[in-house]
Amino acid sequence: MTKNIYAPFGMDPEKVQSLYDIFLATTGVTTDTRTLSGGEMFFALKGENFDGNLYALQALEKGAAYAVVDKGSEASFSTDPRIIAVDNTLLALKAMARCHRESIKVGGRRLTVVGLTGTNGKTTTKELIREVLASKFRVSATKGNLNNDVGVPLTVLSIPKDAQIAVVEMGASHPGDIAALVPVCAPDYGLITNVGKAHLLGFGSFEGVKATKGELYDWILSNGKAVFVNSDDENLCGMAAQRAGLSLIPYGLKYWECEIIPPSEDNPYLFLAIPEGVEPNVEIADGQEENMVLCRTSLVGSYNAPNVLAALAVGMYFGVPLQDGVDAISQYVPSNNRSQMTRTEKNTLIVDAYNANPTSMVAALDNFAAFNSNKKILMIGSMGELGDDSLKEHISIVEKVASMQLHGAFFVGEEFRKALENVGEVPSWISWYPTSDDLAAELGKNPPQGAAILIKGSRSQKMENVLCKL
Repeated sequence: MTKNIYAPFGMDPEKVQSLYDIFLATTGVTTDTRTLSGGEMFFALKGENFDGNLYALQALEKGAAYAVVDKGSEASFSTDPRIIAVDNTLLALKAMARCHRESIKVGGRRLTVVGLTGTNGKTTTKELIREVLASKFRVSATKGNLNNDVGVPLTVLSIPKDAQIAVVEMGASHPGDIAALVPVCAPDYGLITNVGKAHLLGFGSFEGVKATKGELYDWILSNGKAVFVNSDDENLCGMAAQRAGLSLIPYGLKYWECEIIPPSEDNPYLFLAIPEGVEPNVEIADGQEENMVLCRTSLVGSYNAPNVLAALAVGMYFGVPLQDGVDAISQYVPSNNRSQMTRTEKNTLIVDAYNANPTSMVAALDNFAAFNSNKKILMIGSMGELGDDSLKEHISIVEKVASMQLHGAFFVGEEFRKALENVGEVPSWISWYPTSDDLAAELGKNPPQGAAILIKGSRSQKMENVLCKL
């Protein structure tokens, strides 16, 4: 008996196919009436603070070709033939995305999908993998960070029919999040960048983080082919070892005997020396380290080395020559305030302000400590969603900063205020501001000059607000 791949969404295959056939006659999918341009299939999603069903008829008036609504909603009783009622619009969206994923063939074979998750670096790694694979294939990859319950199905539905490989990023903040996303994109290969202390309020503990991220490994073990594993990471190796029979494709600094070239004023970016004969899943032979391929990047921070190596490992596994992968990475320029370095007329800015958690914060601080500058300043915002561990983790960061050799440090946010009140005496060069706007106002009065400045914080702190003053 053929397995019903739509069972996780509670839908009959014939109903999914019927919905998908309607989708093929439209210009695409939208869940927001504000983005309508005409001819789309509008999905009326419902959440804690919104109900798209209330806007379904408006979507049709604005040009949507169809509106998919929940049964029992007011819109579902409309006699308009363009209204399609389903038991659950989100599950219907996911099921339709899975149908699209299965419909794409490459040379008569099912499209290859690489699924990606992790605590830190997943978006940067996804971007690097896309660049490397694009040197040989037509690649479709998650745009931005559309990696949640709605973003993943939208990402899958955006994969063009002529794609040769797809890279899908998946985020998680609660147990079961990855398990709910993998049936949508059905990855053949998996990669977890790392596991760290993030979203502890939702996960409950670090073990909860590992269990949820490990749901990707579980899917690959039961349904896929292999996972790419950073052999330098004890947590990931341990998680893989717990799943007997899981096929591994290892990579890593020690595994490939790579070297991180120390940063300098001329080249402050991550710079890697990689053995020329390196291949995924093959040990380095003696003497190969003499012939090194140099990988110059535009990424700041040695903590990006595993991200680069992950992209090269994926590329080489699928037949991209090492040098072609290195060339692709050297041309990649980070954006969205992730591992960016910017030189203004006044200062050198290291901007990593898209997100922050204890693991990524410590990595950024360690990297900044090694940065070559006579005048170093920190501007860091509070970390969110840490639950009962929040005060302890913020105190740890304050103590680490206080031990560094810095010209100044500016903390932002309520959690850092509490931490500063609960530590001993702090250096006079440390100060605190309620919001990033308050800090920006102070910087407008007393702008720093000639400094190397690290800007980092959780998304909620909007640390990018200070950039215009630097």
